[in-house]
Amino acid sequence: MADNNQGNPPPQLGPVQFLMSNKLETAMWLSRLFTVYCSVMFILPILGPHAAANFYQRALLANALTSALRLHQRLPRFQLSRAFLAQALQEDSCHYLLYSLILVNSYPITMSIFPVFLFSLLHATTYTKKVLDSMGPGSLMFIRNLLDRLTANQQNILKFIACNEIFLMPATVFMLFSGQGSLLLPFIYYRFLTLRYTSRRNPYCRALFTELRILLEHFIMKPSCPAFLRRMCLSSIAFVSRLAPTGV
Repeated sequence: MADNNQGNPPPQLGPVQFLMSNKLETAMWLSRLFTVYCSVMFILPILGPHAAANFYQRALLANALTSALRLHQRLPRFQLSRAFLAQALQEDSCHYLLYSLILVNSYPITMSIFPVFLFSLLHATTYTKKVLDSMGPGSLMFIRNLLDRLTANQQNILKFIACNEIFLMPATVFMLFSGQGSLLLPFIYYRFLTLRYTSRRNPYCRALFTELRILLEHFIMKPSCPAFLRRMCLSSIAFVSRLAPTGV
């Protein structure tokens, strides 16, 4: 009897028990789902522009909460030291905590909400699969198929996020000159972009910068490209290259 009991697999937890046994992961999952909801309500302003602006702030605040929880999970022991700060700045969760705080009070634009929306969607997908597994291997196949499609397109989604991160930099400059942004916003966002460029866990921003440079150089070296446009593009490439972090 004892041998038979030892050979039986452990009983599978139900969805409620599974969620309660992983409280921190569950809290991040719920905050990510709320971020996705608020992002969709901002992108599709069915309740009007004023409500959409509120959903914009809620999405960024919810993402800040998720990033803070994730950073606490990665670096549980807080220390008031330069070494701890340097270690924290290497974490992607710290990058997007700063991202949310930088943009939460800025003029709401769709480009700035896409990275938050898509990162939350991708990370929520992984935990949603675990929740569905706790309900049974064949439960809610429609949702499982949708999650599998998201996972299959993860690389393209990450490239799209990196594209938004890059082109949001000139957007902040445009917002400054149009009176919709503060003077410090482009400088602070530039610091965020350098963190993304040097990210160890997510190389897509750095890779996309290289791809854009190669694409632009290929275009301007064509004989049909006007000389003044070629000089302007080469000067822009040299300027951006000087701003890029070294030692990556």
